[in-house]
Amino acid sequence: MGRRIHFVVDPQGWCCMGLIIFVWLYNTIFIPKVILFPHYEEGHISVVAIFCYYFCSLFCIASLLRASIADPGKLPENPKIPITEREYWELCNKCNMMRPKRSHHCSRCGHCVRRMDHHCPWINNCVGEDNHWLFLQLCFYTQILSSYTLILDFCHYYYFLPLEKENWDVFVFRHELALLRISAFMGLIILGGISGLFYTQLMGIFTDTTSIEKMSNCCEDISRPQKPWQQTFSEVFGTRWKILWFIPFRQRQPLRVPYHFASHI
Repeated sequence: MGRRIHFVVDPQGWCCMGLIIFVWLYNTIFIPKVILFPHYEEGHISVVAIFCYYFCSLFCIASLLRASIADPGKLPENPKIPITEREYWELCNKCNMMRPKRSHHCSRCGHCVRRMDHHCPWINNCVGEDNHWLFLQLCFYTQILSSYTLILDFCHYYYFLPLEKENWDVFVFRHELALLRISAFMGLIILGGISGLFYTQLMGIFTDTTSIEKMSNCCEDISRPQKPWQQTFSEVFGTRWKILWFIPFRQRQPLRVPYHFASHI
């Protein structure tokens, strides 16, 4: 992934992303204040539980922000096409620009994106070759954070010992039940939606097809060689070190992909 900041001017995307950030802030503020810190002070849980929650929260917001401002693979206005690869480029019928095969024109962003998967309003950006790995991390850490939040909500009422010291003059304790019900509701909604999306994204990587290719039935070429799943994941994440697939605080280094694997549309 390059270091260029990609900013999409779309009020609808701003609203969707703002809603996601609100849900993240809500749970990051209230869950530790209502559940983690009080139970830690009374010895019901260890500091590891608090550390893990903030760890998941940090990685979740980092992948969200980076996926939203990362360049998804926008093609320059006058791309330099190597002579040996000209046969693998085509003309876009919307912007009249040359683009590599498997690229797609995003009508909302107004330009072509290399290996575009879809335009996601929740990150206010396209999901393409250069930020697909960040989108996958976002889905992964959102599932973990939502599941962790739901587990804490459940344990607070049905597993942990009752709190002995509660300051009922504090807002969060006077409205504890309502706050945790809202948290559980948001957690269930997000977990259900993200789980389905994450599954389709993983299946797309396993089969080396994008969401747009699936919808347009462009992946029926049986002559296209099938790549092992380790190679397709390495190409998406830009590294063969699997531990780095889970770290959003790095720069993606694209791996060279032979065009005989990628020119099936």
